[in-house]
Amino acid sequence: MTSNAKPGIAEGGTQESGRAGRARTPRRAQTRVLVLPETMSVQRLSELTDQNPIDVIKQLMRNGIMASMNQIIDFQMATLVTTAFGIHTTMAEPEPAVTAASAAAGARTAEDEASLTPRQPVVTILGHVDHGKTALLDTIRRTQVAEHEVGGITQHIGAYQAEFNDQRITFLDTPGHAAFTAIRARGAQVTDIAVLVVAADDGIMPQTVEALNHAKAAKIPIIVAINKMDLPGADPERVKRQLSEQDLLVEDWGGDIISSEVSAKTGDGIDALMENILLVAELAELKANPNKPASGTIIEARLDRKRGPTATLLVSEGTLQVGDYVAAGATWGRVRALTDERGQTIKEALPGTPAELLGFNSTPEAGDLLSAAPNERTARLKAEERQKSATSQPGQSRALTLEEVVHQTAGNVKELNLVLKADVKGSVEAVRGALEVLADGDIKVRVLHSGSGAITESDIMLASASSAIVIGFNIGAETSAERLALRLGVEIRHYNIIYQLIDDIELALHGMLEPVYTDVVFGTAEIREVFSSRRGVQIAGCRVTEGHINRGSDVRVSRNGKIIHEATITTLRHFRDEVTEITAGMDCGVVIQGFNDYEVGDIMEAHRQERGRR
Repeated sequence: MTSNAKPGIAEGGTQESGRAGRARTPRRAQTRVLVLPETMSVQRLSELTDQNPIDVIKQLMRNGIMASMNQIIDFQMATLVTTAFGIHTTMAEPEPAVTAASAAAGARTAEDEASLTPRQPVVTILGHVDHGKTALLDTIRRTQVAEHEVGGITQHIGAYQAEFNDQRITFLDTPGHAAFTAIRARGAQVTDIAVLVVAADDGIMPQTVEALNHAKAAKIPIIVAINKMDLPGADPERVKRQLSEQDLLVEDWGGDIISSEVSAKTGDGIDALMENILLVAELAELKANPNKPASGTIIEARLDRKRGPTATLLVSEGTLQVGDYVAAGATWGRVRALTDERGQTIKEALPGTPAELLGFNSTPEAGDLLSAAPNERTARLKAEERQKSATSQPGQSRALTLEEVVHQTAGNVKELNLVLKADVKGSVEAVRGALEVLADGDIKVRVLHSGSGAITESDIMLASASSAIVIGFNIGAETSAERLALRLGVEIRHYNIIYQLIDDIELALHGMLEPVYTDVVFGTAEIREVFSSRRGVQIAGCRVTEGHINRGSDVRVSRNGKIIHEATITTLRHFRDEVTEITAGMDCGVVIQGFNDYEVGDIMEAHRQERGRR
């Protein structure tokens, strides 16, 4: 038996298929070798061992473990149960976390190259709102599709395919870089190439810079499409100069960024743009294995009143077929129908293909990773485990705070990513210049995006997707951005003195930044009686006068305005009952660790340390 076996019956054991088969299996008829994961729910353990969940819970109780069916237990706890059932176990090696990016790259290292076949590129078009993204998409759709598809392709599923030189290209019709980054923030890297659209008469605009920085942060190839070349004021050389100021040097200027001069209105230059997309795709050697269980990413999803939950997905590996069981995020289901970008029914979706899927039990979220499962039970368990993981570890994918950078070694953090916003452009340039020269050994500062104006939701999304810290200099944040930052765990730091900002970043890089904490009193109680227990421990009879106190709270005892002891509440009782919390107006009995010298009239304050803003 190999060490990387998946949970289930190992060689030398037997595994009945179907409910009837399991019902006929004797409870202790044979000795089996079972491969178990490192952690699992009690329900999952009962299914793997073919035992009634009640019997599993009883065995856990006999070993002093109180657990419900949905509670997660570890391998050691599980072996206490399996030993009682006469089942020998071994632990499976943990499977690495799978993201869309690792599915496309890491999985290939373990696959035979012969099983990989070229796949079509996935392209996202980004740019300023008035620079012709929609017009460019419409022109490509109208002129570059196969003859039998002319007039038939629509964008109702948010993605479509165009054909050029007998090769297909998938275009994602996302509403700008916000959706592009939102998907990436959830761990999915679905785009192979970004096409940055810049109007030849307008040049670089603030939203152009923002979109460019989002594409840079994603570390994907960029092609610049200089649009509106049909206008009299078109000046492509000015655009190229402005691009060079953003560290984007096109080939004409000695760089390695491909640029195409196009007109979405007349169609001029579209062929050259498509050729450049295929050239970049060829250099990237995009490949996938169509003969494995399907995996992909949810691009968008909605609840259709007539058809139920519908989702647009992009298949990255394998082939998704009608009838397959799938799980995406906390949702699961069976593929009832697949439709292409023209609304026509298809039986399967190959790697790089967008499709609309019907069959989920609830609506997934954009960016959820989709995977096929061999049966309904596996799909359901996948969804349940992902949901429990997301609930139990809400900060797992959260960006670092500046204090946490202090505790990271150079091997863990190669770059400190920042998003910088300031009040005026001059401040932006001054602060950015001072930050980018900071470094400590292998760690350097990387400003992903900078600009003037208030901190926006787009800044927070970029920081979340790139594990960055948002810096505000002489500027505030929009209310919606603050709410989003709180939800995504992104730190916003505000400064109005440049030296303090630089000092904090420099100290963080050197591992010397001291966090600022504020002491918060959340409960006050007055000691009104003192009791002695049989073991000589004094018990303080208290009344909570403000807030609340909890068992385990840090408290300080004051007498005549002076603190005489600080420790932790070890016992909290309401009459004879052990409780975890007592609120204002209630009486309680308190035992404080290492303290017996209570006096009537002493004041007890429950407090905690909260990190404050510098």
